[in-house]
Amino acid sequence: MRVKIKEIAARAGYAPATVSRLLNNDPGLSITNATRQKILAAAQELGYWRDKPNPKLAAQVALLVQISPKDHLEDRYFKALQAAVEEGFAGTGIELTPFHAVNDLLAVAKDFQGFVAIGTDGLTSADLAILHRALPHGVFLDSNPAPAFFDSVEPNLAQTIRSALGLLRHAGVGPVGFIGGEGPIVDGRRRLDVREATFRELTRHPELIVSRGPFNVENGRYLGEAVLRRFGDRLPGGFIVASDTLAVGILQSFTAAGVLVPRDLALVSINDSDVAKYVSTPLTTYRIDQRAMSTLALQLIQGALTGPVRPHIHALVDTELVVRESFVPGAEGR
Repeated sequence: MRVKIKEIAARAGYAPATVSRLLNNDPGLSITNATRQKILAAAQELGYWRDKPNPKLAAQVALLVQISPKDHLEDRYFKALQAAVEEGFAGTGIELTPFHAVNDLLAVAKDFQGFVAIGTDGLTSADLAILHRALPHGVFLDSNPAPAFFDSVEPNLAQTIRSALGLLRHAGVGPVGFIGGEGPIVDGRRRLDVREATFRELTRHPELIVSRGPFNVENGRYLGEAVLRRFGDRLPGGFIVASDTLAVGILQSFTAAGVLVPRDLALVSINDSDVAKYVSTPLTTYRIDQRAMSTLALQLIQGALTGPVRPHIHALVDTELVVRESFVPGAEGR
């Protein structure tokens, strides 16, 4: 049976006209967030959206960008991901408000119906538990720090490493090394980056791994120099690099030392950022579909706010190989 506006109004304790205007996304409606919260909760409890595919929902959602300031400035990935979220939510009826510290969000959590988070820098288990009590409807993008509390959407980086390693090996490139950065800090502990963890599992050759520091160009130059010091004139046949940003600095170090890609070794990176096609040598890389990630985040938030209680959802979005000069696999390999 279809839920009527007057039933929601009676449950929430507000006039049917107010309820109708809110549920139909009237841009001229002016109500407090407390009123909005009560009406939306009543509508969800009564199953108002049960038979409405892809409902538009007028809600207040926080965008928590929990990235260290240096990484956010220097790694284009996070800037692009935030832009994709803001673009994906535009025109949906959901208003995004950005925050850069979890305590700032917690102080006004009552004004929001849910949140989308990018990054985990500085978050503790206690922070995540408090956040869950204050705002149980949340989606983490690019990470999954609290699967028991929140939904998540991540690029399938483990599969990306498997694909890259398989393509390089199929092309006769060997041995294959890995160059990466440090994983996220959660609850004061540094987690191993999933790209490095997968490479370690697949190869079991830790001597082929060079990994430290942030995902920025400066650290890429350092890592490139570290590779040259470690291997000297016996460089591996190719490297998988954890991000384009690191790869830019690595290419600079290699070029300065007279090591040319792809003449001397192959290079495969991840992200397909704007710089990947303009550097010398243009990077073969795996594109992370940030628009698809933001669309899934929107669907998860809408579903959590309008649907019945459900288990948490953790989605992995596959990446797509973009071939340029740094490594060209044969057609059969692709």
